[in-house]
Amino acid sequence: MQRSDEVLDRALSTPERVPAHSTRLGGKEVGPQVQSWKVERAYATDLPEAMRAVSGSASAQLELLLGGTEGVPAPRLYSAWADRLTGDLVRPGQSVVHTAGAGGRTVPAFRGTVRSRTAASGSDTVTVQALDGAERLRGPAYLPRPYHGYMWGRPVATATWCVDELLRQGGIHSCPPPRAPAVDLADTKPFTALYASLHGGFNATYGQPEYVPSPSTYDWIREGAPFEMALMPKAAGLEASWMPRSRFTVPGNVFQVECWVNTALARGNMIEMSAVFDQSGTRTGYLKATFDIATGMVHIASGTNGVGEQVLPPWPIDTLASLRGVWHLGFMVDTTSTGTVVAPTVQPRLTQPDGRYRVGAKSTFDKEIAWQPVSELQQVNLKTDMAVECVQVTERVWTDTATYPPEEWEQRGQWTKGAVLDTPELPLFDVPKVSGSQWDAITEIARASMSTAEFDEQGVFRWRGPSRFTKVPAVPDLTVTTRRDISSLTVTEEIDACRNHCEQPYQDWNGIKAVVGEPILDTVVREIKPNSAIVVQYAMAEDDTEVGPPGVLDDSVSGEGHQVRFGTAKTGGTSVKGDVTVSCWRDGPTYSVRFANHTASTLWTVTKDGKPSVRLQPLKRSADPKLRSYALDNLPSQERYGKQQYTAPSADWVQTADTAVALTKAMITAGRYPVPLLGDVEVLHDPRIQLGDVVRVVDTAGAELDTLAWVVGIRTTHAAGSAPQQTLTLRGTAFNGVPADDGLTPDAPVDPTYGQQRKYQRLTAQYATLDALTKQAISYRTLLNTPGDTA
Repeated sequence: MQRSDEVLDRALSTPERVPAHSTRLGGKEVGPQVQSWKVERAYATDLPEAMRAVSGSASAQLELLLGGTEGVPAPRLYSAWADRLTGDLVRPGQSVVHTAGAGGRTVPAFRGTVRSRTAASGSDTVTVQALDGAERLRGPAYLPRPYHGYMWGRPVATATWCVDELLRQGGIHSCPPPRAPAVDLADTKPFTALYASLHGGFNATYGQPEYVPSPSTYDWIREGAPFEMALMPKAAGLEASWMPRSRFTVPGNVFQVECWVNTALARGNMIEMSAVFDQSGTRTGYLKATFDIATGMVHIASGTNGVGEQVLPPWPIDTLASLRGVWHLGFMVDTTSTGTVVAPTVQPRLTQPDGRYRVGAKSTFDKEIAWQPVSELQQVNLKTDMAVECVQVTERVWTDTATYPPEEWEQRGQWTKGAVLDTPELPLFDVPKVSGSQWDAITEIARASMSTAEFDEQGVFRWRGPSRFTKVPAVPDLTVTTRRDISSLTVTEEIDACRNHCEQPYQDWNGIKAVVGEPILDTVVREIKPNSAIVVQYAMAEDDTEVGPPGVLDDSVSGEGHQVRFGTAKTGGTSVKGDVTVSCWRDGPTYSVRFANHTASTLWTVTKDGKPSVRLQPLKRSADPKLRSYALDNLPSQERYGKQQYTAPSADWVQTADTAVALTKAMITAGRYPVPLLGDVEVLHDPRIQLGDVVRVVDTAGAELDTLAWVVGIRTTHAAGSAPQQTLTLRGTAFNGVPADDGLTPDAPVDPTYGQQRKYQRLTAQYATLDALTKQAISYRTLLNTPGDTA
């Protein structure tokens, strides 16, 4: 139910209602011009009609009949050929906000955009049709498909993470979005090197997982998450790592590492973020920040693995220990330098649960062991004792650390939360390929996972998992009765709604590993001019999973991995490290690599012996998963209704036996007995009702029923001068008991007398002579079918 107030509640309870509505097109109020309006929303699904409440997507549609104003007919104002000054009010893509209510008080009824307008010449009507937020998800669907899930034999994502990622592509966010997703051709603006929401998966929007922990060591939680969902360790010291999409260089620029945590949900006291740099083929350096919530200290270290480090004097943040809750934690690193080594300047940044901004003083590493030589970002590591969400690394984030504004740090005014997710379901070892629009892909996932996807009346997307309709609610959101609210009611019970033998196919990924695929070798030595960049596109098989940017080799090691070498001469020259930023992105079968040369000299992609040095190494799965199936029967139902079978479509989204079991149980719970469908329930218009609400239906006039039901469809219409009409489609929350058949003796499916015919021996025993038989004057059919001994 939508939130209401005393005024609206009172207006809806009065015998005579005064309808009210407001309609804005392009932000302009046009309510007085609306001749009629209609809003429809319902779950669409492949499941049987009466089971539709447990699966599918819902997209609301609004239809307006718009009249003219001040004596000017509507077609002249709003047709496709009308003057832009008035016509743009209803152009396709224009914003639409509609509210409805009574007594001068309204609540949201629809928020979306115009899809079409139709002007009937000679009339005073323009028909406007609009669609809700689903219209924002018409872009091409794409999901990153890393190999790390089956390489580690651990889930890399969930169906919920995939939905969240598809929403983000359409500009619908559930937590702070990537700061700088677009490539800057001039290499001066900020650029997101890594973004991992941790909304039900380690897969990343930008970048990709490197180390994936065991699912036995963590949970995905919603309650207490900083924004929507968080990674929650089961014990202190949970580790994960990612490969960035951009191997930016140091010395070079200012970069930032950050995340959001809830320090009140902790298994220990520490959270640590580190950026690892590839110094050479045998050495890596790092910059690491550790936040200690027990002491309220922030420690930042810089060093080289296996050699040593310098830890700067800690920054005391008093409230970090005393104020538990949601914190925004991060640190900035200034590596601006023109030499081949840099003494990094660092500065921690924090935002408290109460919104207070905390920034530590700048500090520079003064010991040589902490200085970072020319190198490229190789990996980002996270080690956490507490709930964490939204890990992000941004290069060129600002020109320096001292003047970085708090508004930028908080991304204030840059995004609005527009999605609510459910507990993650369907763990994925391999992210399935998707096609069509983002809304098409979300609908596919909803059907495969028995979930629901919808935009509510305020334009907020809501994703609810398969457990939503498995529990019978105890209290209704609203009660409607034939005495006052219901004008008509149709109750349908059908055998097609009974499913007492349910099967769920699933993929078995046990034993599947990552193996080396066919390498892609460049055939040309690429020239990269001073202070410029080139983009090279390579053809990659669509079945190949994601690979990050190739690592930059020097001459200290050799190998045949995912790599590139930069030389000072086209014939080979000296290898170059830390002077070229390598980044990549994937668009279907095209894998693009960008090489940005930050030096004043020309460089080449060349091996020591003068050959092309770009070598791309895709990985693939060692075998295809085995297709298995889990089945479940309800024998009491089968005794009464016979065996009614339902096999869910085989989908790549179900990849574990546990998931198949859960989905099959949800199916059998929903369908073991035919649940009545209450259709065409015409009620007094109540704008507070939403899809998924629980309504108590009391019929004292006809069917004599008193039951709870879920709202699975709503249609509301209103014409000027009349009362709004609302029709609900309801699905009972439970079946009406197990059939008892008291006093009934159901007939067998086959006539029991079939085949029971008197034989000759019995006939002669009853009728000794032909004359005795003919005196009875019985027919041949009666003679044969009369019950009796058949021996």
